[in-house]
Amino acid sequence: MKPCKADLVRKEVRKEVRIAVHIGLFLLFLLATVPAYCQRGTLDLNVGQVSDQFGALPSVSGAVVDINGQVAIFKANAKTGRPAIVGGGEIRAPFDTNQHAKELAVFGGVVFGAHNFSVEVDGEVRRIYTPPANVSGEIFNRSRMQLFELPVTLKYKFGPDKRAFISIKGEPEFTPHFKASSLATVALPNPGFDHGYMLRGSAGYDFGKWWYVKATYETRYFKFNPNDIGNPNNLYNWKSNLITGGVGVRF
Repeated sequence: MKPCKADLVRKEVRKEVRIAVHIGLFLLFLLATVPAYCQRGTLDLNVGQVSDQFGALPSVSGAVVDINGQVAIFKANAKTGRPAIVGGGEIRAPFDTNQHAKELAVFGGVVFGAHNFSVEVDGEVRRIYTPPANVSGEIFNRSRMQLFELPVTLKYKFGPDKRAFISIKGEPEFTPHFKASSLATVALPNPGFDHGYMLRGSAGYDFGKWWYVKATYETRYFKFNPNDIGNPNNLYNWKSNLITGGVGVRF
């Protein structure tokens, strides 16, 4: 007996919750296993608005929550020139998942610092649950995307006691790995990838040793081959803009 759509939806939800829990446990694992003298991390909660446009469909906007965490597994050593080794993750949860994508990511990398300036290079795995499309009453369930990314982040601290900071993060997007939605009724080939990118700028201020505030703007673009049978009506082509503000803690 084939499972009904409700069973498939519940299965997908349980899977997504497990993945989010695993990312949270991953950060806790780093805190528990990395020696206290090595630890230096951040955890911030951000809320704001995301605007998405797929293909020629109208742009839609909605509220979003974005959680970011990072831990220095090994701190930098200025005497030897050793960079910091870091790991972390991100959970992005829009209020309306029928219009906006949920995202989960884990990463690890190195941070090189000199005076007020630092450069971070990461390897990141990101899973994007793209929302379904409603075209003239017909539902098109897009495949989930999994990406390997190589973001580079430039950060500069300035002002009294170096409490103010700005950062710029960017990356080219590589060919995604697709997994068909369990709700898809028609099997289509994967869309042919053309190009994509992500740019993110942040500005913030440290309040003492433990707390900070941050504002972020991000823009992202994916383009797939036009007139591709796997990209009907260019419904995988995606422009996204995100703006958030939040508060974080250092530990």
